[in-house]
Amino acid sequence: MTVNTILFDLDGTLLEMQTDPFVKSYLKEVGRHVGDQYDSQKLLSMIWEATKAMIVSQETDKTNEQVFIEYFTTHSGWKREDVWPLFDSFYRDVFPTLSHLTYPSPWAKKIVKAAKSQGFRIAVATNPVFPREAIYHRLAWIGLTADEFELVTVYEDMHSTKPNPSYFMEICEKLGVEPTDCVMVGNHMQEDMVASKLGMRTFLVTNWMEDRGEPQYPVDQRGSIEELHQAISTGTGVFAR
Repeated sequence: MTVNTILFDLDGTLLEMQTDPFVKSYLKEVGRHVGDQYDSQKLLSMIWEATKAMIVSQETDKTNEQVFIEYFTTHSGWKREDVWPLFDSFYRDVFPTLSHLTYPSPWAKKIVKAAKSQGFRIAVATNPVFPREAIYHRLAWIGLTADEFELVTVYEDMHSTKPNPSYFMEICEKLGVEPTDCVMVGNHMQEDMVASKLGMRTFLVTNWMEDRGEPQYPVDQRGSIEELHQAISTGTGVFAR
């Protein structure tokens, strides 16, 4: 069985980072940006809860953005038109300055270049719990743009999240490929390797690997980001054509 499409996770994979410390610092910056305009503890709690609502949502007719907004406004009692300008200004003015919380390296650009030179179709399969602007900023930190990929999953467009297998199916539908055409490359045992349930091949990147213990999924190949680059460049392992 050969593959023609590579799905790349972003956080902890192409963008070298530790997710939990980043998210904690990110939320702290959100609270600082809001200041005393709103109860910052309540606001951060609402962000967490609305994010969880996206993750467990089975409403396939609603985008993740719609689920987030509905939960946030319903449970906070705040109006979207009052709060969202603060979110928009945060992602525009503050979020781009948070690159110091990550460890971007040249490997991401090398890996993308190698994948293209080998004729693979490529997509960014990052968990779509962030707005488009935040995800595009994180790509910029590693010197990449959305235009270099056929698809970048963002919460405005997707209808489920990791680790729901339907997230990976929606990617396949958008790209017009079968799961067996794809390799999922990621650093998270539960959120990324779950793609194997659909028949996708998997490559687990070990530099910033995350594993909550259960459930465990089959891993077809694993290695450092440097070894990922080597495997793609030489068309070996799961990337054999």
